[in-house]
Amino acid sequence: MTNLEFKKLKDSLWHSADTLRAGAHLAANQYGEPLLGLIFLRYADILYKQHEEQIKNELNALKGTRLEGSITLKDKAIEKCGFYLPDSARYDYINNAKDSEKAKIVKNAMSEIEKENENMKGVLPKDVYSALVPDEEPELLSKIIRIFKSIPENIQIDLFGEIYEYFLGKFALAEGKNAGAFYTPSSVVKYMVEVINPQVGEKRFLDPACGSGGMFVQTANYMHAHNATNDDIMKFRCYGVEKTPDTVKLAKMNLFLHNMRGEIVEANSFYSDPHDAFGKFDYVMANPPFNVDEVVLDRVKDEPRFNTYGVPQNKSKSTKKNSDKKEVVPNANYLWISYFATALNENGKAGFVMANSASDAGGSELEIRQKLINSGIIKQMVTLPSNMFSTVTLPATLWFFDKKKSKKDEILFIDARNVFTQIDRAHRKFSAEQIKNLGIITKLYDGDEKAFKELIKEYENLAKNAPNSSDDKEIKTKEYYLEQIAWLNERFPDGKYCDVIGLCKVAKLDGEDGIIEQDYSLNPGRYVGVSIEDDGLSADEFKARILKLNDEFLELNQESAELKKQIQSNIEELFGY
Repeated sequence: MTNLEFKKLKDSLWHSADTLRAGAHLAANQYGEPLLGLIFLRYADILYKQHEEQIKNELNALKGTRLEGSITLKDKAIEKCGFYLPDSARYDYINNAKDSEKAKIVKNAMSEIEKENENMKGVLPKDVYSALVPDEEPELLSKIIRIFKSIPENIQIDLFGEIYEYFLGKFALAEGKNAGAFYTPSSVVKYMVEVINPQVGEKRFLDPACGSGGMFVQTANYMHAHNATNDDIMKFRCYGVEKTPDTVKLAKMNLFLHNMRGEIVEANSFYSDPHDAFGKFDYVMANPPFNVDEVVLDRVKDEPRFNTYGVPQNKSKSTKKNSDKKEVVPNANYLWISYFATALNENGKAGFVMANSASDAGGSELEIRQKLINSGIIKQMVTLPSNMFSTVTLPATLWFFDKKKSKKDEILFIDARNVFTQIDRAHRKFSAEQIKNLGIITKLYDGDEKAFKELIKEYENLAKNAPNSSDDKEIKTKEYYLEQIAWLNERFPDGKYCDVIGLCKVAKLDGEDGIIEQDYSLNPGRYVGVSIEDDGLSADEFKARILKLNDEFLELNQESAELKKQIQSNIEELFGY
């Protein structure tokens, strides 16, 4: 399946949501659960079919041996697929049922899968499907089931994970602010993973605010893209914490669809540490809720995962209290930051999203930041463009920790506010090439000049095979790839790291304009500076351009006045004023 064919498939599947909007007895924020459940059912059915012949052949081969009867169909299915799919949960069986029985059949299929597979217990949606068989349109659920039946049975099974993530992203855009609890835009996560560069093996990965599991998924995708096998991915263990029950279910299904192993626990990470995180993890990634101000101080102040670098506290006599008259942490941002730092083992790396305000926060937060900076754990800070998230329009900042960082007296700052691709009026993202271009800055800083040459070569090969022009925005042209090469070569002409005004800067702790002199600020804008682009115009040319624009402005004003008169005249004529 080509990229264009896959895009068309995802778009056609998404139209199922439009079908729901028209007829289902569901609120706007309830579409996700039944649709994602059907994606799961179709995935399970196709994966099972792709292994079914092998399962039966291996069982038949046991006949007449001492192992006959000791290994069941279920045992062999779990060995090959990771799960057993009962006949009552097969997609054709569900699709062929009567319209009036569809909801009952789907619910039963989900229940049977949970019954036969302990790791899926309590995860799959069941009761919601009755709302998809309204009296006025009893065939609605059947229509939606047929839409997902259109997924071809020879599809690469890994693409189901992409379909699931595509739907999560669409629901996040549709729900806006309410979606932030479960979804971090994939392009932001992909960039974070690009910087962290996770390696395969028996690694432990923590996300204590995991939402639907996007950090885990994009890490697996990255490792697959760098030649990791499914066996490699299965050795990689994911540990998540999420306090919203329905989102826990989304995350568990997401891991299942990506063939990942791990444990997602329903808990509040401030008051519970289900994975015993202190010093245990190779990787930590998260997009935690910002500026939480109701965390009870007494419940966190004595925990090493929070107090190793210091707990944020009010220093004045007037302290904020909750409804139970208990003192609360003024802002929990630095609780999260400390948690991420202390969860790392001696080789650990972390990347997380944080409110911009945390980069310059004062008071007790400044003291914590000083300790973090002086410890040498902070490797890189990146300011994101605005409008990258469904929840907030202001730019956020990415923090990156590295316990093995060699240059402990400096930090790499990147200002990426002007690097983005516009999706629509209110949303932006990083393109695949922008992720690589920003990621190469970190690689050059680490001395990986080979990666820079390889990226240039990759763009050259893509340009060679790309069309000269296209009306389709999805098709990237030769000129597009040449622009990527130019962007890189203009900023790093020698193929080595160098500070670029307006983009990146390595700042030392000491010295003039150093981090200490900047009051331990971690705001990239303080260090990177502003790039002033030369438009190439002489003074006379600039003056001529401004005068021309002014003439055009006056002409538009005159047209506007005439149009206003015409509208007024039409209204008077119409209503007899």
